[in-house]
Amino acid sequence: MTLTPVVGVLALQGDVREHSIALAEADALARPVRRPEELAEVDALVIPGGESTTMAKLAAAFDLLVPLRERVAGGMPVYGSCAGMIMLADRLLDGRPDQQTIGGLDVTVRRNAFGRQVDSFEAELDFAELDGGPVRAVFIRAPWVESVGESVEVLATVASGPAEGRAVAVRQGNLLATSFHPELTGDHRVHRMFVEMVRARLGQPAAR
Repeated sequence: MTLTPVVGVLALQGDVREHSIALAEADALARPVRRPEELAEVDALVIPGGESTTMAKLAAAFDLLVPLRERVAGGMPVYGSCAGMIMLADRLLDGRPDQQTIGGLDVTVRRNAFGRQVDSFEAELDFAELDGGPVRAVFIRAPWVESVGESVEVLATVASGPAEGRAVAVRQGNLLATSFHPELTGDHRVHRMFVEMVRARLGQPAAR
């Protein structure tokens, strides 16, 4: 029997509700995660957009940073969008000197690379491994990936403009990250991709 994957959404700050809806549409059971005991009960985790420095401080205050790092090191699938990408990055540019991350993703990420809130924009992206045409991507005070390690696969880059060629979606093993917010568009393909990663980790067949 195929069980429904239980995917936590880190509910310290950010667009938790939107990710929870997208996960439900992708045939996963979404649960908020604020404490270590809640993290221990999920198969995977989504780290939403928001403000990365605030999120890191709250994770430390709720005694979540160490358990998060341990679960990532143990192979738990994690998807980070926008601030979530920053939280997963091993290396950070333009962050606060004391800013902490969870790490695990062998990338260098530049915080607020696309500019301030007024510089938010949308773009069509060709996204590797996703059928159905381009992904409509919403960028809000978004980071980009400055450089990647050998084991990191770049899934999407900006096609035109001043940021042409910048990586905005990457995958390394069980870790997936995007600079943009797919939870805001009603297109749940990225979340379905992540849920299939979770099923593979659990040894379950893909959903039909």
